Amino acid sequence: MLQHAVRRLGMVAFLLLTGASATLAQVGPGTQWTKDGYGYMRTQNDEIVQLDARDPSKSVTLISKEQLTPAGQSAPLKVRRFAFSDNGRQVLLNTNTKKVWRYDTRGDYWVYNLDGKKLTQLGKGRPESSLMFAKFSPDGSKVAYVSEHNLYVENLADNTITPLTTDGTTGLINGTFDWVYEEELDCRDGFRWSPDGQKLAYWQLDATKTRNYLMLNTTDALYPFTVPVEYPVVGEDPSRCRVGVVPVAGGATKWMEVPGDAVQHYIPRMEWAGNDELILQQLNRRQNESKLMMATASSGAVRPLYSETDKAWIDAKEGAVGWNWINGGKSFVWSSEKDGWRHLYNIDRKGKTTLLTKGDYDVISIENIDEKAGTIYFMASPTNATQSYLYQVPLKGGKATRVTPQSLAGSHSYDISPNGKIALHNYSSSTVFPVADVVSLPAHQRLNGGETPAQAKSMKLPKVEFFQVKTADGVTLDGWMVKPTNFDPAKKYPIVFYVYGEPASQTVTDRFGTGFNRLYQGSMADDGYIYASLENRGAPAPRGREFRKAIYHNIGSLNIRDQAMGAKEVLKNSFVDTSRVAVWGWSGGGSSTLNLLFQYPQIYKTGISIAAVDNQLNYDNIYQERYMGLLPEDKHYFVDNSPLAHAKNLRGNLLLIHGTGDDNVHYNNAEQMINELVKNNKTFQLMTYPNRTHGISEGEGTTRHLASTYTKFLKENCPPGGR
Repeated sequence: MLQHAVRRLGMVAFLLLTGASATLAQVGPGTQWTKDGYGYMRTQNDEIVQLDARDPSKSVTLISKEQLTPAGQSAPLKVRRFAFSDNGRQVLLNTNTKKVWRYDTRGDYWVYNLDGKKLTQLGKGRPESSLMFAKFSPDGSKVAYVSEHNLYVENLADNTITPLTTDGTTGLINGTFDWVYEEELDCRDGFRWSPDGQKLAYWQLDATKTRNYLMLNTTDALYPFTVPVEYPVVGEDPSRCRVGVVPVAGGATKWMEVPGDAVQHYIPRMEWAGNDELILQQLNRRQNESKLMMATASSGAVRPLYSETDKAWIDAKEGAVGWNWINGGKSFVWSSEKDGWRHLYNIDRKGKTTLLTKGDYDVISIENIDEKAGTIYFMASPTNATQSYLYQVPLKGGKATRVTPQSLAGSHSYDISPNGKIALHNYSSSTVFPVADVVSLPAHQRLNGGETPAQAKSMKLPKVEFFQVKTADGVTLDGWMVKPTNFDPAKKYPIVFYVYGEPASQTVTDRFGTGFNRLYQGSMADDGYIYASLENRGAPAPRGREFRKAIYHNIGSLNIRDQAMGAKEVLKNSFVDTSRVAVWGWSGGGSSTLNLLFQYPQIYKTGISIAAVDNQLNYDNIYQERYMGLLPEDKHYFVDNSPLAHAKNLRGNLLLIHGTGDDNVHYNNAEQMINELVKNNKTFQLMTYPNRTHGISEGEGTTRHLASTYTKFLKENCPPGGR
């Protein structure tokens, strides 16, 4: 589920607030490090330059503007992404990109040869901006890419193009994925070069039986027209998925003989494990059984390697990302929650597992494996789930030690160089503006950077107070609160809760952006509001499996009760006006807002729900079935816990907001809610945005108008100021 909450993340929030441009997600190669790990490449002033990470004043122009300018043109290519061949003598350039749903993964590709100083466009004869996920072969002699759901290989010596598949259509998808695999399993790039460069392994999805959801465009032409989106709702079968291997010279595909029904299972991860061997992960339809398998590419034979089950679900959020191989490819590092915490394990090719991280804490993510130093770097926060820090543990397993200095309390991210000795480091907290620097590892000494951006110095940060409450159910919840400016404890103030509430995002995090409300025009604190948020069970906080997975079968019930019981504790503060309590959220947070307003009207008096799933049966199968179960046996969980089932209980003030062009949470959610409220004679306010998608940002004036609508409704129905 695409989360509006992503906009709240550190530097992204800062860029949004300051009006600077920001890319919310980078798809494709990340930092392009030099072989020695001390330098990296990036685009700068329409050129590709190499910087010394230890001293950014030392830069070398690798490809100039002139070299990036195609023959007969006056301007250089606008490079969106680039990747160097393994020998560093050729560069693959991605330009003229177009969105495929969330991200601009379609575009044109060019190759620049540093030796011949030649710029060549790939895919001649293919439609403009139709190439996807282009990658060099291991020896740099060829490039493979997807175009219009088929795989191609292009020989760089003479630019001859060999089609490897020819059956691709909008429904039969080779080398990439359908809408729901992309949205919920984070799968986009769907093919892999073999280590010897002789074969390609790829996914094929058959979505021909997936029904289209027809969105209605009534504004872009005189006559309305439909916009189809292949969208399998709860209960509808997923696309058939299989993995095949094809020679780069062309020929028949050898399909891997993965056991189990290809429709009722998912394959979220796949990679080469040798010149003739693949490793893949298979999830069952319920997503509570994960199997790792080894497949022989030449024969298609498959053998089991490792499996685990969970009473709730097993995450596969890394999507089509590679395995963390160690010991010369004899074993790999894998994460599992099977002992109640997300820990790292060493799994060898016979399936033997060894626990590497021990203790009552969660590994948030693996950042780097430095085999020379015998160290695994990973993110964790054992004592404060609102924060994140870098830790290291011996590669053979043992006690983890914190690398991030104790003095830097807050949230951190690291891009560690291949040599494991330095990292591009980003740090912020609710009281610290985002800072970017370069640090040595493991000493964590600053090598350069660390300056606060100039525009940040004039910004006024909200004074965020973090706290915990223990509910009547004995559950401890994290929370934050921003009190009014010139706060007077003798007065009573209105409170506005920001909520998400589902398993895809946290709202209570100690990072820059916490406490801001970008939809409010002005300052909530200056106007006299208390602004707050609570983190219910089910959120992906590093608090152990039980905290995260208690929500199974219970989205719309357990998370809503946690929020309401937590709010009751907050409302015991004498300075909170219990007659002026508002709640708002977006996407899953919009759903939570409705459920809170309907199920606990004695607490919440005003709600603003944006782009909500009003009926869980409307949402896509991978996301909703993961957390709620399968039809028909589990249908009552979907129905009973949806906001639609409780709409008759509305007593407070409600504003529904939705974009009619939302391909993620379709507008029929809002229409079903409207019908239910009308049937029960419940008055409310509605704001629809024609043809706007889930983020409701397209069109001149939209963002400003949304904020104006939000602010006006809140002030009128939950008046600000102390009394």
